[in-house]
Amino acid sequence: MKKIRTISLSLAALAAMTVAGGAFAQSAGTFQVRLGAIHIAPSVSSGDLGPPSLPGSKIDVEADTQLGGGITYMVTDNIALDVPLALPFKHRIKGDGAVAGTGELGHTRSLPMSLFGQWRFGEANAKFRPYVGGGLTYAKFYKETASNTLSSITGGSPSVPTTMSIQSKLAPTLIIGMVYSINERWFVEAMVGKTFIKTKTTLSTGQTIDARLNPTTAALSVGYRF
Repeated sequence: MKKIRTISLSLAALAAMTVAGGAFAQSAGTFQVRLGAIHIAPSVSSGDLGPPSLPGSKIDVEADTQLGGGITYMVTDNIALDVPLALPFKHRIKGDGAVAGTGELGHTRSLPMSLFGQWRFGEANAKFRPYVGGGLTYAKFYKETASNTLSSITGGSPSVPTTMSIQSKLAPTLIIGMVYSINERWFVEAMVGKTFIKTKTTLSTGQTIDARLNPTTAALSVGYRF
């Protein structure tokens, strides 16, 4: 987290040093690249772990922040295509409901891959341009690791520990954001998005649990257009 904050502050300082007069064009044919921090916070609605298990055994998923950014192409003066990019996220999975307080049940890596369309308000040379948009996100889950706690509540043993697998899913995403031009080339961008995703976790014991993750994504970055 400290590393991400340091990089973001350094980028902001670099952009501030280049402030100069000129147009702030985000016109058709313009490419924009950006770098900053991305925070993903799941809003989990969990089903119950399948039997045999304690009734009401549910899960929760913690948030994570990583270095990220993206590439944007202005198709017209108002329509843009955007591809967000980020390092993989690591999410801790905790017990909830009847097993709340048991601690970490496991963790997983996730790599969201998205393509968004945006409508940017205002003129191409406006200094401040809010936007709305949406698209599709493919949430790739991998390197799922179960804890000893999960093994203990699902009947696993040290010799045959419980393992888990999380389904990767394609889901819709809605976004809102803004771009503030520092000068002709440099800009600051902020974005908030909501992805609507339901997935299933399958344990090596045969038990399954469904959960709506519906994460909120927040990103703050410094960018350069050319």
